[in-house]
Amino acid sequence: MLVLSLAALTTLFLVTRIPLGDTLVYRAEGQAVVNGTSLYDFVTTEWKLPATYPPFAAILFVPTTWLPVTAMKVCFFVGNLALLALLVRLSWRFAKLPKRPELMTAAIAFAIWLEPVFQTFVFGQINLALACLVLWDLTRPKGALGKGVGLGIAAGIKLTPAIFIVYLLVTGRVRNGLTALASFAATVLFGILVLPSASLDFWTRRMFETERVGKVWIVDNQSLQGMLARAMNSMEPGLVWFGCAVVVGLAGLWIARRAVRAGMEEWSIVIVAVTMVLVSPISWSHHWVWCVPLLALLLAERRFRTAVAVAFLFTCRSFWAVPHQGDLDVQLPWWQQPGLSPYPMVGLALLGWMVWRLRDGAAADGTSLPGGGTGVGASVGGPVRGSMPEPRKQQTPSESRTER
Repeated sequence: MLVLSLAALTTLFLVTRIPLGDTLVYRAEGQAVVNGTSLYDFVTTEWKLPATYPPFAAILFVPTTWLPVTAMKVCFFVGNLALLALLVRLSWRFAKLPKRPELMTAAIAFAIWLEPVFQTFVFGQINLALACLVLWDLTRPKGALGKGVGLGIAAGIKLTPAIFIVYLLVTGRVRNGLTALASFAATVLFGILVLPSASLDFWTRRMFETERVGKVWIVDNQSLQGMLARAMNSMEPGLVWFGCAVVVGLAGLWIARRAVRAGMEEWSIVIVAVTMVLVSPISWSHHWVWCVPLLALLLAERRFRTAVAVAFLFTCRSFWAVPHQGDLDVQLPWWQQPGLSPYPMVGLALLGWMVWRLRDGAAADGTSLPGGGTGVGASVGGPVRGSMPEPRKQQTPSESRTER
């Protein structure tokens, strides 16, 4: 099954000559570092894409300049395949699923076609790398040396994972949180030392320019702001979005804190990940690769019907099917909104579901959580550390973020 899935994916890429546009941006960033040219004033590719990541990320992209473009694209393609396998493995272990290689192999074969994962391949993105880094670091043993460093590095590459640093602090893992914060600060300092001018430009101006990333209202943006813009038929939801983002952000962290106290640390991590992509001003659909550990947790709790529904939602690509050329994204009627914003809707539903499960409180030993079903640990043969208490994630890549 995995061989057939890989063969289909490879054939599709070869036949359609998918350009991996973001990979070309990474290469241009690395080239700017090598040449000593301005990092945030250039645009590249036929779609005129700019650099949007911190200077530390651009430094890490320097090795992309050492290979011919075609070889670099092949490396990104193969690398993302390996990272997907790693993410499935981490999610499998994270959810305490049975160690059955044939099931894990089937999961990898299926995960390729989850829309967020597939789009990560299409753009040549780094979402899988960041998710693996964050999930690996957060699930290391409590006293592991340097726990938090990986999380800080992920935040230094792309700012959004920094919400996990706040998560560690508010859930009492102060030492790990401070380690992650120090690691993040080190990436910023390294960027300043190597690229002082670019660092000043980014941290004082560019990081606030959402329009550099893309239009907030197009269907590619599966964040809370994108959903509100389309639902309000407005290109700038402004204060409405900001107020909602603050509420959702605080609620997500509060729910995660409650979940940790209830012995549901696995769910707390997924809750924070979902909160991260919801409150980010722009979360392209491929940012939702966290649907992989979400599905693993649902399967571990034997919530098969819910898992099938969620898998279908992250596979059906409904927002690509709705007519949205030009500015049609903000002119569609209310009844089409669920198809336009499926990911933020399922994200909000997940937050609400967790509030319901925690509504009566839960004992730290996992004996009184409401909601039905079995815990993660119980579903694989007994209690384990951090297990769930027993309850009572087609348009062409060029069109999606550019003038259409």
